[in-house]
Amino acid sequence: MKSLTDPERLQQYPHPSRRVVTAAANGMVATSQHLAAQAGLDMLKRGGSAADAAVAAAAVLTVVEPTANGIGSDCFAIISHNGHTTGLNASGPSPRGISADTLKRRGLKQIPKYGWLPVTVPGTPAGWEAISQRYGLLPFSELMKPACRYAEEGFPVSPVTASYWALAAKNYKKANYDGIIDEWFRVFTHDGTAPQAGELWRLPDHARTLAAIGSEGSRTFYQGDIARKITAEAARAGGYLHLSDLETYTPDWVEPVSINYHGYTIWELPPNVQGVISLMALGILDSFDLSTASAETALHYQIEALKAAFIDGLTHITDPRYMEMPLSYLLSPDYFKKRRYSLVRKAALPEPVALPGGGTVYLAAADSSGMMISFIQSNYMGFGSGVVIPGTGIALQNRGFSFSLDPGHSNYLEPGKKTYHTIMPGFISYEGRAVGPFGVMGGYMQPQGHVQVVLNMVDGSLNPQAALDAPRWQWTQGKNLLIEDEYPAAFRNSLTDAGHIISIQPKGSLFGRGQIILKDQHGTLFGGTDPRTDGAVCSW
Repeated sequence: MKSLTDPERLQQYPHPSRRVVTAAANGMVATSQHLAAQAGLDMLKRGGSAADAAVAAAAVLTVVEPTANGIGSDCFAIISHNGHTTGLNASGPSPRGISADTLKRRGLKQIPKYGWLPVTVPGTPAGWEAISQRYGLLPFSELMKPACRYAEEGFPVSPVTASYWALAAKNYKKANYDGIIDEWFRVFTHDGTAPQAGELWRLPDHARTLAAIGSEGSRTFYQGDIARKITAEAARAGGYLHLSDLETYTPDWVEPVSINYHGYTIWELPPNVQGVISLMALGILDSFDLSTASAETALHYQIEALKAAFIDGLTHITDPRYMEMPLSYLLSPDYFKKRRYSLVRKAALPEPVALPGGGTVYLAAADSSGMMISFIQSNYMGFGSGVVIPGTGIALQNRGFSFSLDPGHSNYLEPGKKTYHTIMPGFISYEGRAVGPFGVMGGYMQPQGHVQVVLNMVDGSLNPQAALDAPRWQWTQGKNLLIEDEYPAAFRNSLTDAGHIISIQPKGSLFGRGQIILKDQHGTLFGGTDPRTDGAVCSW
């Protein structure tokens, strides 16, 4: 088997309009926005670690790409250092004062998408500081300075970000009930109009908040002045988030879970994260004999394996304290065998479940010491809940929207419970050697993107950039499938013949936006960034 960093595949240049893979020896940062990637690289050049670079880049992303994340986000990471792989879960639980019965008494049949009710405890500020304290070499305050500078002095809005910003303004105009999203319009628009691509935009409230987090640490967000502002606004607007919910929050260091796929170890985080869905799909496919099948037939079985894994994942994944199905079974040979035998040559019709969209940023970083980090943070559904805390720039996530008011549902809303979480960092190793971080952002597209990128690299012998450039598909529900228009007609016809209901879409962010960094046996780093976003790979 050829290595993922074999020179022959790294020299691929599949299409004149596509970029070649980036190579470097001293350090690399790949993000969905070039200013954030450069900020991370600056930390590496100052002697910082990959963890420092990731935190600095993540802070900048809350400023320059607010359409997908913010200071009120959640975040997750997988970190490889000194031969050990560990994970961070910086998602927060529901407020202790909320429950399904509470909302039912208010006449609700489901949790609303916007406003205070779907807001859970944000984990990102605590996650940043936890990573910095354990793996950083630079002062935490230094990591916030690039973000503060862009927020105070302004930054040019990049094209993909501008398109999502305009979409958010349109959506929030429809949802601005009781004026709860008024502060969002004040901070993020000109009298309701979103900034255009190239327009210089300032976020002075963000600058003050990020500076306070840098100088005082995340305690100001959870126990200090910022915490009091958040909870006072919640009380004023009828939210359930109390000071005690913030004061008692800490992120969790966790052990990543993994499977072997065709000789490579693929790592994801355990529940409440949906990353195990990609492992389940890869496990189903690992011993599936497609060696004599056509490329079109192989694609059909990849889709069916992913659908099977998704149905089981959506049924069982939740806060691990509440999971009835053992994770060990979902990643066991018995489960893979059972699901593998259920796959047929025609598109299956699983239990109907609609998969909503998402809004997320992903980044990868590596330094010369060998540390590598896979990092992701998100507000969910773009800007999140639409709630912005006055005078702070803090846009709060709406992760509670994934809870259910059905007592039979695994994600039934209960006080202090974490819900199913879509964002998921990935990592690859080979025979005990760390190969590198990868990720594909985009709500429920993420497990599908992870599976496709891994298949592109491991089975398709594509380098990181080519693996991201390749056309992708997305299962949405039932037999419905979105495919990018770059797929040849033979693939489309074959999928239709197999019973899939095809919708052809232009190449774009609908199919996720990824970043990859891989390290070869000599220590050389190779990076790729998705053409579907404003991303960049910065290296030295």
